[in-house]
Amino acid sequence: MPPAPRRRNTAPPREDVLAAVMATVAARGLDGLTMAGLGREVGMSSGHLLYYFRTKDELLLRTLEWSEDRLGAERRRLLSRPGTVRERLDAYIGLYLPDGHRDPHWTLWLEVWNRSRDADDDARARQAAIEGAWHRDLVALLAEGASRGEFRPADADRVATRLRALLDGFSVHVAVGLPGTGRDQALSLVREFIDDSLTAGG
Repeated sequence: MPPAPRRRNTAPPREDVLAAVMATVAARGLDGLTMAGLGREVGMSSGHLLYYFRTKDELLLRTLEWSEDRLGAERRRLLSRPGTVRERLDAYIGLYLPDGHRDPHWTLWLEVWNRSRDADDDARARQAAIEGAWHRDLVALLAEGASRGEFRPADADRVATRLRALLDGFSVHVAVGLPGTGRDQALSLVREFIDDSLTAGG
């Protein structure tokens, strides 16, 4: 017996909605993302979308969390592969930085950051959880590098905080398309910073 067709207003899987948000941001930027347009993409009314996600801010944060889950899995894969700590640190940096101007993940991050000025405590805590996962992995990597003699002994937490601030600054420049600060230039400058301040021979 064939499966019954889906009823008209039955919601699609939540992941389909979040994937559609990312696809829209990638294709048209955040200005092209409206609840009505997204509803047409996934076969829901804007009212149904608001029923499931409450606000556009919540929809954007949920999409960011979904995207970060996927990035987190990729980060764990990169950090668990064989090789030197420096090679894995370079892989971490490559994953952290945007792919280029209007990178959809970073475009979403910038919008969530911008909206966080008026966010509630729950939303701020969820953003902090995303930041914390990146930070903990970097601290562990730096500590491993020092223990193996690849990096000079240092306070891994403080170094990670400084390095992530540098990565965030370059990432904003790359994502917004600031002239003279493309992904390749950012990668080169961050690696130069690591050579100067972290490597045992620096």
